[in-house]
Amino acid sequence: MINIAERHQYILNKIQTDGAIDVQSLCKKLNVSSVTIRKDLKLLEDKNLLFRTHGGATLNNPYTVDRPVNEKEHLQSAEKMRIGALAAGLIEDNDSIIIASGTTVLAMARCIKPKGNLTVLTSALNVALELLNHADVEIIQLGGLVRKSSASVAGPYSDNVLGNVFCSKLYLGVDGIDLEFGLTTTSASEAHLNKQMIESSQKVIVLADSTKFGKRGFGKICGIEAVDHIITDSGIPDQVKKGLEGHGIKVSII
Repeated sequence: MINIAERHQYILNKIQTDGAIDVQSLCKKLNVSSVTIRKDLKLLEDKNLLFRTHGGATLNNPYTVDRPVNEKEHLQSAEKMRIGALAAGLIEDNDSIIIASGTTVLAMARCIKPKGNLTVLTSALNVALELLNHADVEIIQLGGLVRKSSASVAGPYSDNVLGNVFCSKLYLGVDGIDLEFGLTTTSASEAHLNKQMIESSQKVIVLADSTKFGKRGFGKICGIEAVDHIITDSGIPDQVKKGLEGHGIKVSII
């Protein structure tokens, strides 16, 4: 049986190679109990060498933090524009859609070329302003408390409107996508609003660049099974793509 120093070195080498590890695989490989592996992972996390997750560990911090929208807009901007362009192309003639908040759905709004009359419900002030100059787009701006960090609203006023409509598609931006935990955002109030949007939509389309996978925010929106389609970039890990498709989710990679 190898000693603790050798176990730790194996774990660190494995996580450097794979980016993430799980407890059960380590137990089989190292022939030790799950209790031992969890203790090892805690010791290594205390030394800032990895981040523990449910059932394993990852090399990158899985927990998201809230950032101002003008700062987030410059992150992965090229990928967001390509994701947005593909998403905008899914809008049909005389469609009625919901657009949530976030910089990737804002990129989508900039790519919209209306086919016939388009009705858009949105919680995002910047999305509404982006679509304001389209004569064929009817905008329903949801009301509520404005979150300055996201330039969007949330609260009971929005809930009341969403409870009386039904749209063909919801275009949803998120802060984190985890195969086990589901979709998350940094705000509990925004997560609640997103749940209401899902209830008011026939199809849920998630727009997320590849940095969002394996991340978890404070507020849970829904489980992964609620999603119909994810549009992302080529940085998505292959095992994550396969996991999503295993749940019956269509994955489009730009």
